[in-house]
Amino acid sequence: MSAIKIKFVHLVRLLFPCNYIEWAVFLFFITCYGILGSYIALNYRIIFDSRIPWDAYFSFDNKAIVMTGGSFERHPLSYYFFNWIRAVALFISDGKMDATFRLALAWFSNIAISLSLVQVFKYLKNIIRLSLAITLLIVMFFGVFSTNIILSFTPENFTYTLFLLTAYNHYAAIKIRKEQKIPASALVLAGITIGGLTVTNIVKVFIPVLFEKNLFKNWKKLGNAILRVSIACILYVIFYLNRIHFKYQTIFSKTNQQYEKFSNVKSTPIWDMIYSFFFGGNILFPSFIISDKNNMKGFAYKGLFMDTYSSLAPYIFVGIILFLLCWSYWKNFKNNLVQIIVISFFIDILIHCFMRFGLHTSYIYGGHFIFVYPLLLGWLFYSYRSAPKTLSFLAVTISILFVYLLINNIIRMSEFFWFLNTYYQ
Repeated sequence: MSAIKIKFVHLVRLLFPCNYIEWAVFLFFITCYGILGSYIALNYRIIFDSRIPWDAYFSFDNKAIVMTGGSFERHPLSYYFFNWIRAVALFISDGKMDATFRLALAWFSNIAISLSLVQVFKYLKNIIRLSLAITLLIVMFFGVFSTNIILSFTPENFTYTLFLLTAYNHYAAIKIRKEQKIPASALVLAGITIGGLTVTNIVKVFIPVLFEKNLFKNWKKLGNAILRVSIACILYVIFYLNRIHFKYQTIFSKTNQQYEKFSNVKSTPIWDMIYSFFFGGNILFPSFIISDKNNMKGFAYKGLFMDTYSSLAPYIFVGIILFLLCWSYWKNFKNNLVQIIVISFFIDILIHCFMRFGLHTSYIYGGHFIFVYPLLLGWLFYSYRSAPKTLSFLAVTISILFVYLLINNIIRMSEFFWFLNTYYQ
């Protein structure tokens, strides 16, 4: 078998289910998400309405993303990706942007999110090597996070970014565990795809390189790593500049405009937006707010947004999750794979919580980091693998949190459907 064919087989085995239990996980989630997305696509016009470019629900830019890939300064190469998505969806719908078109878009998202769940399952089972029962518990818990539910039918950059980031973290973990370097080809592919969909995420592609064995003790290895990263960066920049016809000045002007626009947060206290939107809103739905919106041509429509938490229970729920994550980091501080996950997460914390970019709608950015939660929970279980009582305590805690999360998110989704029935039939 040729080297290229071997690499292709390995890529397929990495990205897709490759045994019975992985297929079972995939089929379970694709069925659940598929029923939800199909019902919404066939009965409501909210997934794609040519009159509504943005903010129909939770600040997602469905029509704008599907038609153009989004703004080039934040999503430099997604234009090309969504050209393919749109072309295939139009082929399926016979060239019409109707219910069938919406259904195709919803199923593309469904497949991407279901595969993301498979990637988290693979990481927990193959990298952390948890028991099947604990792995399934964490994956089920992760599966009902608000981000996964919403992105499972939403055609957005975040949807595909979640899949790419989970797959790349799984791949990088395999390489680090085997004490192998991440090849330049993988860095280039990950940089163009992950960084192409959202520019800030390209930094996350290079974090695992820092943890390659003896990197800073061997000048030859360090030079090789710098070369690999440089190749990936140069090719990425070339593709980026080609996308904007090498008018690089527009990058800075547009970036400043976007920062000013998305950093002017509303009157809600900063701490509450960080807690309710960034840390909590991507897991546990808060209550919703309906707002009057209009497009540039004056078409009026209703938009749905998340509010901060209005009772003590959600704050306690999120607080317990954050405590468990910090506990995991403390117990696994010397673990390089955990450091990769946490540093990646810190980039998003820096952008949204410290720089306040998009903090008032940071519940939409979960696709960039929400997979960190189940992975850190997995490492917490791993650190107590020889302590049955603590394992039982953790399992019971996650089970209770799962029940509360499931009930809350089902109730909130019923409110979402009321919104659809009222304004988007």
